[in-house]
Amino acid sequence: MIMLDGSAMSAIRRHAAAAYPQECCGALLGRADGRSRLVTAAWPLANTSQDDRQRRFTIGPRDYLNVEARALDEGVSLLGFYHSHPDAAAEPSQYDLLHAWPNIDYIIVSVVRAAPADVTCWRLRDDRVAFAREEIQWRPES
Repeated sequence: MIMLDGSAMSAIRRHAAAAYPQECCGALLGRADGRSRLVTAAWPLANTSQDDRQRRFTIGPRDYLNVEARALDEGVSLLGFYHSHPDAAAEPSQYDLLHAWPNIDYIIVSVVRAAPADVTCWRLRDDRVAFAREEIQWRPES
């Protein structure tokens, strides 16, 4: 199960709406305790894909290194990544599967006509042939 602070969920949804009709992407920072994870920050990153940015995202190596450094500085872990699916379901694509890493969370937000809709979370299965859907919860913003 993954839990998001309300501010992290709001940041993801805002980023997805602002990037529409392109895919957005970003990092999920927080703490893990056994099978449960708490996302305390969602850090927006640039989509550096050279392909169709309406259907693909790429996180550049410099951005990845910066995320790792920020997590270390803040005493948290890089738990995973988020991205949007403009005018598509919040389910992993074949492209997502081919580029997924094991043992991290992937949050996908569906954006329909610039409005964030469904939000789901996925982890690559141990056999790496498909994703397993994870339970996702978020705390309301205070």
